[in-house]
Parts: sequence; C-alpha cells; structure tokens
Amino acid sequence: MHPTVVERELELNLILSPERSIPVPARLSYHSGDPYAVHVTFHIGSDHPVNWTFARELLVEGMFRPCGHGDVRVWPTKVAGRSVVLMALSSPDGDALLEAPTTQVSAWLERTLRAVPPGSEAAQLGIDDGLAELLAPTPGCHDELWLRDPWPSDESKDGE
Repeated sequence: MHPTVVERELELNLILSPERSIPVPARLSYHSGDPYAVHVTFHIGSDHPVNWTFARELLVEGMFRPCGHGDVRVWPTKVAGRSVVLMALSSPDGDALLEAPTTQVSAWLERTLRAVPPGSEAAQLGIDDGLAELLAPTPGCHDELWLRDPWPSDESKDGE
C-alpha cells in the first residue's frame, strides 16, 4: 500500500489582541504512515518554518466543541458572522492563538478521514502484522530449546 498524503495551504490569522491579527501562511499535512497525527507548518517569514504535530482526533472534535488541554486546545466559534476554528498553542517559547476558516479546515479533514477512516489507523501502521511475524514460530526451531533452563543450577548431577 502506498502512503497517502493530504495537504492544504491556507492562511490563518494570528490573534494579537481582540482588535488586531496578522495573516500567517500555513500548510496542513496528513500522512497515512502517521495516521493518528496532523501536522501544521507555519511560514512566518524566516528560514525555518514552525511545525506543530497533534492528534487528528483533537482537530476533528475541535470543529464541533471545545477540546484539548495543555499545549493544544481547539474550539469552534463565530467571528464577524463567519465560522472559524480557534487553535491555542502553548510551548516553552510562547503562546499563540490562531484562527482558521472552518470550511477550509473541514474540507481538508474530510479528505484525511476518507484516506484513513477513524478506527482504521492501527491497520495503517501494520502493528498486528509485525507482532504476528515477530511471534511466529521459526521453521526448524525446536520447542525444547525454549524449554531448557538457560541458567543450569550449580549443583552437580549424580553426586559428581
């Protein structure tokens, strides 16, 4: 199976105060090889973009109701009559409140959910197949090898 990548370029607003915000170009990315996560890259006019990774489920739920705690919180709201989703991000370097257009984020999320439906993420990782291979008996290996005591006792047999 080939990995699926779902990306979307969009402009977010970095909220500086209730009266002031600045546009920030961003890219939303989803990779089927990392099926539980979404990635947001902020292009802030420097040589090094800022990257955030958090649970796709958090973003999905945050489209409908406030969720998250700690470093990432997401919730829907209306600003000037339009639907937006707010993302509050906290790190040791600082905090940011970002506003994203609900329709664009929702359309991108729907594409990720079609690529890897909820509940099928573990199958994308192949964990079950890997465990089965790891735990499968090795051809030509005899069970008695596994039954022997790897640390024989120090006691001599037959009074030796």
